[in-house]
Amino acid sequence: MMENVATALILTTLAGLATGVGGLIAYFVPKPDMRYLSVSLGFATGVMIFIAFVDLFSEAREVLGNWHANIFFIAGLLTIFFLDKVVPHSHMNGQADPHCDRLYRGGIMLALGIAIHNLPEGAAVALVSMADLSLGIPIAIAIAIHNIPEGMAVSVPLYCATSDRKKASFYSFLAGMAQPLGAILAILILMPFLTDFVLNASIAFVAGIMVMICFDELIPIANSYGDEHLTNIGLISGILVMMIALALFH
Repeated sequence: MMENVATALILTTLAGLATGVGGLIAYFVPKPDMRYLSVSLGFATGVMIFIAFVDLFSEAREVLGNWHANIFFIAGLLTIFFLDKVVPHSHMNGQADPHCDRLYRGGIMLALGIAIHNLPEGAAVALVSMADLSLGIPIAIAIAIHNIPEGMAVSVPLYCATSDRKKASFYSFLAGMAQPLGAILAILILMPFLTDFVLNASIAFVAGIMVMICFDELIPIANSYGDEHLTNIGLISGILVMMIALALFH
């Protein structure tokens, strides 16, 4: 597990950089047909849900027992739920406001909200990667796919408000870099106390975080870009890919 710490930080950083990539895409494709994001986000959802329930939660339950695993899983769900209530944030619906009125303040607040939401996502990637790198890699990819439209959501309003591509891109980048920060905080806080119980409690907690992210963010956002049929195609594909991948790894 200790050998995976550096790799976990690299994976989390790469996932966070996808937010900045989303910001760049928004400049070069002013009015993109983003229905393909329905499939991509559906795929990310399938990957994360399958891993959360089939692998992470099942593994934690074997070590902790049903009651403890359920408690930490629910704690993960509630953490994202309350975080979303305290710091709400929204995503693009595929088009920027054509009038671009009073968008600068809204863009800054949106960047801040996404950054705060990225902290537990970074912690999730790091903790899973430390426990099992073969699971950390697909989760990092799924989070990275999810981060691309978030980068667009930050950059397009700021670019409309300021006509400054560099500034808009910079704020998108900063919002994404909250993910490696979340990974670093998770490692620093948990590493000194990491026993089998703490590790598996963290895994159950992370599983709850991942499931709530899927239901609260990925599925609604994916449907807003296209429709539920495109989302479901991606979701089923993600589950099938992870079924095959986990069967090969195990």
